[in-house]
Amino acid sequence: MGKVDSVMQRVRAPLPALPALDRIPYTHRRRVSPPQEREPLSLPGVAGALLFGAISFTPSLAPRDWLLQGIVNGLSAAIGYGVGVFVGWVSRVFLRWSPSDRQTARLWTALGLVGFPVLAVALWQGQRWQEEIHLLVGLEPPDSYAWVRMLVLAVALLLAVIGVARALRWAVRKVTGWLDRMMPEAVATPVAILVVALVLMGVNDGILGRGLMSVANSVFSATNSGTSPGTYRSMAPERSGSPASLVSWESLGLQGRDFVGGGPGVADLTAFSGEQAMSPVRVYAGLRSAPSTQARADLAVRELRRTGGFDREVLVVATTTGTGYVDPAAVEAVEYMYNGDTASVGIQYSYLPSWISFLADHEKAKVAARILLETVHEAWSALPEAERPLLLTTATSLGVFGSEATFEDEQDLLESTDGVVWAGPPSFSPLHQQFVADRDEGSPAWRPEYDGGAHVRFLAAPDDAWDDGRLARGDVVYLQHGSDPVTLWSPRLAYSRPDWLEEARAPDVSPDMFWIPGVTFWQVTADLAANYGVPAGHGHRYVQIYADGFATVAAPEGWTHADSLRLRAQLKRNAVARERTINEAAPSAG
Repeated sequence: MGKVDSVMQRVRAPLPALPALDRIPYTHRRRVSPPQEREPLSLPGVAGALLFGAISFTPSLAPRDWLLQGIVNGLSAAIGYGVGVFVGWVSRVFLRWSPSDRQTARLWTALGLVGFPVLAVALWQGQRWQEEIHLLVGLEPPDSYAWVRMLVLAVALLLAVIGVARALRWAVRKVTGWLDRMMPEAVATPVAILVVALVLMGVNDGILGRGLMSVANSVFSATNSGTSPGTYRSMAPERSGSPASLVSWESLGLQGRDFVGGGPGVADLTAFSGEQAMSPVRVYAGLRSAPSTQARADLAVRELRRTGGFDREVLVVATTTGTGYVDPAAVEAVEYMYNGDTASVGIQYSYLPSWISFLADHEKAKVAARILLETVHEAWSALPEAERPLLLTTATSLGVFGSEATFEDEQDLLESTDGVVWAGPPSFSPLHQQFVADRDEGSPAWRPEYDGGAHVRFLAAPDDAWDDGRLARGDVVYLQHGSDPVTLWSPRLAYSRPDWLEEARAPDVSPDMFWIPGVTFWQVTADLAANYGVPAGHGHRYVQIYADGFATVAAPEGWTHADSLRLRAQLKRNAVARERTINEAAPSAG
């Protein structure tokens, strides 16, 4: 019994006190490291990459070469990989399910048996769709072997994105390991994610934001100092940058020099009209011509007075794009139409291309457009009414967005000018949005009719301005091709089927194009990069149609359909000659 009593006493003895949990140093709480991924790639990630890669072959608006298609495929597959990895994580964490090793092996086999044949079919179908889109815009179908280069590029891009993502995951795990010594496990991981995100945001705002913007300004500023092939300083006093000008040739910038140094001469205009022509006035002020937007506008008005621009029959105020570009065909159309009795004026507000300019500071476009038009309008209004030239305004692309902001509404637009021709308006242009939304019932979104065409008209093709040889007049004309992604792109594409795919579609839009949530937005966004590689008359290339756009708002007396046909042909020849000059100079420039 003695032994039993002894054992019972030890059992009944109180246990030694344990230290309070909150007194244990965090360094003593060792977290169990998550199991390392045993597969070189995530199974659901690869499944998502194959699915998204296959979907990226679906048709969109613009034809693509192997390079752009490879980039689109690679980025699409990378997005799909990320979605797949996320779905796998949700399955493990919330559904508490993950496949066993044996199940994983079977799933990999099934994925290979199903996924890669699906991708092969998508690739074949995508080639067929690209052939169709190329033919719709008048281009030769792409090389049938280009898909090899495209796939290599897509896979390389996918692996690069995965590598960056895994580097970020490694960074989160590393920071989590450091934080584990100072805070509970449940807090360490979210804080680590936040720290890495803040670092990335700082890098983006600093190096990738201000840094890249500074680099962009430096690069495009240097480009602005150059001169395009075939552009020479004009000696004509009617041109800015000439020896008689108040604006120096050097200060005009690349696009300004192209503007004042280009265009038809007196001999060209005389040959077109059959009558002695005048030398057109072209006035421009670059960023280096004056210190502020208002100073450049004032300088431009003084130049108009010096050159006799206010004495011409037509005065065109051109709102430039981001780099200061004025579409040559727009100004040439008026000069041929009026046999040189014209004046055109524009100012530069940025070095940057339109898409960068819009992201960086799109207010500049609106401010520059408003100041130039108001300054010119003030000088024009001071003239006796009988002596005023026709006051027209024109713009292309981002210039339309800026130009529209000058006017409060439709009434202000009609009262402030004698005619407006806007080409390729971005979808976010406010007046354009209003006119399209309020279009007459039965008219398609890509070629709307507004208020019966009483004042505002839309031309998708040159002959839209004519009805059995009779010219349809209007005060405001929008030129917008049915395949122009600049006009059709909208964030709404991500979640809403657009009217231009729901209704009867434009003749150069693939009948096989269909809306997929999220995908169509991504595809049309990619089209913005391919949109200039199409022939004139499609996408964002407006050339011949300017003849009928300006005829609609300000045709000279007696202007006929035959005159428009001749002018269209002339504008096309001029555009081809400019492209030939640039292409011939490209090898030597390289």
